[in-house]
Amino acid sequence: MNWKTTSILLVALLVLLTLAGAGCEKLKARDQLNKGVLAFKNGIYPVAVEHFKTAVALDPTYPVAKEYLAMAYYMQYVPGAISEENERMAKMAEDGFMQVLSEDPNNAVTMAYLAQLKFHQKKLDEAETWYRKLVSIDPNNKSAYYTLGVIAWTKSFTPRMEKRAELGMRPDDPGPIKDKKAREELKAKYLPVIEAGLQDLNKALALDKEYDDAMSYMNLLYRERADLADTPAAYKSDVEVADQWIDKTMATKKIKAAREAPKSAM
Repeated sequence: MNWKTTSILLVALLVLLTLAGAGCEKLKARDQLNKGVLAFKNGIYPVAVEHFKTAVALDPTYPVAKEYLAMAYYMQYVPGAISEENERMAKMAEDGFMQVLSEDPNNAVTMAYLAQLKFHQKKLDEAETWYRKLVSIDPNNKSAYYTLGVIAWTKSFTPRMEKRAELGMRPDDPGPIKDKKAREELKAKYLPVIEAGLQDLNKALALDKEYDDAMSYMNLLYRERADLADTPAAYKSDVEVADQWIDKTMATKKIKAAREAPKSAM
């Protein structure tokens, strides 16, 4: 055997050993993922994080491990809690979600988690942006349309109520906003938001005609729009539509409860 043949055989052997080592690392990564998933399902998220981190370290191309790692951080985030640790969890989750999306831009599950994180952080503009992206790739996501409706109401409600208070109007005083200038300012800024929210809720209801949560926010958004109306008659008309949505919500809840009653009795 000449030196050329020997060299070729050595190179081939090294390639085989490298491939075998890589395969071994992937098997270890899968084992770590399985252990992490078990901890995740049992709600032991810090332990799950460590397993998923190890899985990613063993196989940096393992997308499922990266998704689970981000979700494990997210599950430790407590909406509304103020602490450095809570903010760290949110940041780690966001970084993880963004990494997954950088490699898989149309990952609807990860995008939904990121949008939800932004919503819980009350970063409403960012949340809306991500939910809009989500429905562009998953147009049948009723929860995304519903949450866009909730965001619209959240954006409008507080400034409207603050303006009412400034004008000496109680929350239950009939509208519309009595000061024309104040009303026009609110309308210019929030009426497009309200109209978009109504459209989003209608899309949610088109996907699920018994979506009572969406019905509840249809009621709320019509009341937002009513307070920005130009005349008392227009205000009254929107309030009447809002009342109809209350009736629809209650009727739907009763239908669903009656349907579930036999199941709970079994």
